[in-house]
Amino acid sequence: MASPLIKRYLLALQRYKWAGLASFLAVLGAAGVIALRPKPEADFYAQGVLVDNSPTVSFTATGNRVQAQGLGIINEEFLLSDVLLEAVSAELENRGISVTADELAQNTELTIDNTAADAGRRGRNNNTGTGRERVTVRYNGDDPETPQTILNVMFQGMVELSRESNKAKLRAILQALDERNPEIEAELRQAEQALEAYDRIEGPAIQASLDGSLLGAISGSQNQIRQNQIALAGIEAQMRSLSQQLGMTPEQAYASSALSADPIIANLRARIYDTESQIQLLFASDYKPEHPTVIELRRSLAALNQLLQERAAEVIGGRGQNTPIPSGTQVRQDSSLDPARSALANQLVGLKNQRDAILQQQQVLAQSAQDLRQQYSSLPNKQLERDRLAQQVALRRALYDQIQASRIDAEAADAETVSSLTVATPPFVVREDPETANPILVLLAGGVVGLIVGGVVIFLLDALDGTVRTSEDLETIFYDQELPVLGIIPIIKTRPAKAAPVLLQPDSVYNENYERFLSKLRLAGANGSTLGPRVVLITSTRGAEGKSISAFNIAIASARAGRRTLLVEADLRAPSRAQYLNIAPDPQSTVEPLRYYSGQLSENIRMASAVENLYVSPGPGPLRRTAGVLESGEVKRFLEDARGRFDMVVLDTPALSRCDDALLLESLTDGMILVTRPGVTEKAVLTAVLDELELSEDVRLLGAIINAADSDSLTAVSEEPSSDAQTAADNLALERELDRVPTGRVDF
Repeated sequence: MASPLIKRYLLALQRYKWAGLASFLAVLGAAGVIALRPKPEADFYAQGVLVDNSPTVSFTATGNRVQAQGLGIINEEFLLSDVLLEAVSAELENRGISVTADELAQNTELTIDNTAADAGRRGRNNNTGTGRERVTVRYNGDDPETPQTILNVMFQGMVELSRESNKAKLRAILQALDERNPEIEAELRQAEQALEAYDRIEGPAIQASLDGSLLGAISGSQNQIRQNQIALAGIEAQMRSLSQQLGMTPEQAYASSALSADPIIANLRARIYDTESQIQLLFASDYKPEHPTVIELRRSLAALNQLLQERAAEVIGGRGQNTPIPSGTQVRQDSSLDPARSALANQLVGLKNQRDAILQQQQVLAQSAQDLRQQYSSLPNKQLERDRLAQQVALRRALYDQIQASRIDAEAADAETVSSLTVATPPFVVREDPETANPILVLLAGGVVGLIVGGVVIFLLDALDGTVRTSEDLETIFYDQELPVLGIIPIIKTRPAKAAPVLLQPDSVYNENYERFLSKLRLAGANGSTLGPRVVLITSTRGAEGKSISAFNIAIASARAGRRTLLVEADLRAPSRAQYLNIAPDPQSTVEPLRYYSGQLSENIRMASAVENLYVSPGPGPLRRTAGVLESGEVKRFLEDARGRFDMVVLDTPALSRCDDALLLESLTDGMILVTRPGVTEKAVLTAVLDELELSEDVRLLGAIINAADSDSLTAVSEEPSSDAQTAADNLALERELDRVPTGRVDF
C-alpha cells in the first residue's frame, strides 16, 4: 500500500497536471533558448598592474603621514572617480578616441590585492617584510589596439591623481594649521595674562607664606592678645577694689567726680542749703506754710533745684542723652565728694577708660589674627590655583610650539610629496575566447529543473487547496476529534456512470460495507438498547458528499437485516428522491406539508416493493419555509409514531453548511451521523462543524461515514483478506448488479 503522502501527491498530479506540464515546458523552453544561442565573438582586453610607491625616502613626519594616507585610500571608488574619468575621456578625445566617462567606468575592472601589503607591513614591523599593494586594472574592448591606449592614459591619470591627492592633503594640513594658529596664540596670551594678574594680586601673600613672615605675624598677634588679657585682669581687680571702697560703679564715680568738681553746682548747692535753712528757721518761728515768705522761699528752693538738675545734666551726659539725669536730691548727694574720695573716683574712671582701650585693642587683634589665619588657610588653594594657571600656560605654550613645528614640517614636506602609485606592469592586450556550454547538457539540465519546478508547483497548488483528498486524512481528523468512524464505503460503480448507486440487489458486493456499518452502530448503544440507536439522523458538512445515497443504502441494509426500517426524507429544501426505490411522491404534499405529516392528506409512509421490510416517507419538498414545518407538532408526532412502529428510522437531512434543519431534528433522534467524502469535504468546514457540535451539549454525534474511499483504505480496515476466487466472484456479481441498477441523478 502506497504511503499517504505519495497517494496525495498522485491525486494532486491528476488535478494539476496541466499546471505542472506548463511549468516544465516553460523551464525547458528557457533552457532551449539558452542552448541555441549563437556563439559570441572573441573579446579583447588590456591589463596592467599598479603598485604602491613605497618605501619612499622622506625627511619629514608630515610627508610620511601623507604618503601613508595616500596608500590607505587606494580603492575602486578613488581610482575610478568622476574627475579622473572625465580627464581621461578628454585626453582620449584629443588623441582621436571617442569614449565617454560612463563607458570607461563600465568597461574597467579593478582587482586590489592587500594581502601582500599587509604581510609587508607586518614584516616591516619585524624588519623582514617587502610586500607591496597590487592593483590589477583591466579594460575590455572590441579591438586589440584601443584598450591598450586607453589603459596607458588611464594609468597616467591614476598616478597623477594620487600625486595631486597627496598635494591637496598637504595643502589642507597647512591651511588647517594656519587657521588654528591665531586661536592657539590668543589662548596662550590669555593664559599668560591670567597668571600675571594672579601673581600681582596674590603674589605677596604667597611669598609671605614662603618666607615665614605670615606665621610670625600670627604668632605676634596671639602673644599680644595674651598680654592684654593679663593687663585686663589687673585693671579689673583694681576697679573692683575701688568700686567697693567708693560703693559705686565707674559710671557713678564718673558722675560724682564731675558734679563735685563743677563750681556752678557747688554754688547752687550752697544757695539751696541756705534757702532750706531759712525755711527751717521760719518754721521754728511758728510760721505757717501759707505765709508769703515761706511760699517765696519754697519757690526759690524749687528754682534752685531745677537749676541744679539742669546743670547736672549738662555736666554728666551732654544734656542727659548719654547718662540718665539724676534727681535733685541725688545730684546733691553725688556732688558732695571730699577730695580723697574724688581722687579715688577719678582713678576708677581712669582704670575704666584704660580697660575699654585694651578691650578695643583685643577686638582689633582678634580680627587681625582671624584674617591672618584665614589668609594662611587659603594659601594652599592659592598655590594650587597658581600652579593650575602655570600649567595652562605650559600646555598652551606646548601646543603653540607643536603647531609651529608642524607648520615648518609641512612646509618642508611640500617639496617631498610624490604619487602613492607607480606602474609595475605596463598595459598589454589579451585575446579572450568566450566559453559556451554544451547544448545537450543545457537541455538535460533544463529538463531536470523543469521536472523539479513542475513538481513543486503541483505540491504548492495542492498545499493551497483546503479540500481533504484522501480517506486517511479524514480518518486522522476524526481521530484527533475522538470521533469514531462507523463505516468506510468504497466507490460504488454504476452503469451508466451517472446512475444512482442505490443497492437494490440483495447479492451486491457492497452490502458487506453497510452491514459492517450497522454492526458498529449497534456498539454505539442508545439508552441501553442492545439494538443500538433506533432513530438516526444522516447529514453532511456540504453538498455532493453522498449523504442521501448513504441514507438510502443504510436503510436498505437495515431492512435486509430483518428490521422494519423507515426512511424519512427530511430534506424539505430539495425534491424527493423516492424514485430511486420506484416510489412516486404525492404532489399535494408540497402544498399542505403539515396535513401530509398528520396523515390527513394522503398516506405519508409508503412500502418499498423492491426491498422487504423497507418503508419510505417521501419528502414534500422543495419547500420555502422549512423551519416551521420541522418544528411543528405534526412532524414531532410523526417521528414519535415512527419510533414506536419501526425498529429503525433513518432521517435524510440537508447539509449543515446549507442550513440548520438537521440540528432542529436532532433532538427527536438518538443521534447524528456525519457523512464525508474525499475530494469534496473541506478541512476547515469539517473542523469548524466538529468543534461546534462538540461545544453543544444537546447534540449527540454518533460517528462518521467516509464515502467513496479508495481500495487502499478498504484493504487497511478489512478484517479478513479475500482470496482470488472470492474477488472474481465479487466482480461477477458486480457486473450483474450494474446491469440491474436504476439510473438517475447522483446526489454528490
